[in-house]
Amino acid sequence: MRTLECRLAIDDLDSFVATLGEVGDRHDVTVQAFDARYVADRRHLERAVELADRAIERGENVARDRAVEILLYAAGRRQIDQALEMGVSDGDTRAVVLVDSESTGGEGAAAGEDEAVSDGGEAAALEEIERTDAFVERDATLESPDVETLYAFFEITDAERAATDAGLSALVRERVALLEVEK
Repeated sequence: MRTLECRLAIDDLDSFVATLGEVGDRHDVTVQAFDARYVADRRHLERAVELADRAIERGENVARDRAVEILLYAAGRRQIDQALEMGVSDGDTRAVVLVDSESTGGEGAAAGEDEAVSDGGEAAALEEIERTDAFVERDATLESPDVETLYAFFEITDAERAATDAGLSALVRERVALLEVEK
């Protein structure tokens, strides 16, 4: 999994989402763009990818599209319309674009070769995304998470925060993992 932390200026959301899908298809990767305000950190997205892939493998996925399934897990919601709040929107957006090839499994040299090919596809997809009209610039969007937005979006209460010494990222990842339990 690779991420691109950036600023986007999106004029037409439907067109931008279609472009991301085309980039993904060309490079055999999954591409999903997130509004950075709703992403706790890289581990948050890694956990969402892991759980989405597990759900797909078990035939328990809600969405037909892997990118949407990843979005559902990242948002900690089973309803696509509710999870979409976490996606990018028209206008200027601080974003995190996730690019991931499906894990190929296997052992030995063949697995190493598959990994090198998938890394190449991820890198090429990121380069292509940076050449889109919507891309403005790289920006360290995950350096300082929007704490209040994350607490509100993931419904993390003051009482819950007082009851644990876990950090924000751990609490968000817990919400992502709880989606498995709540099915």
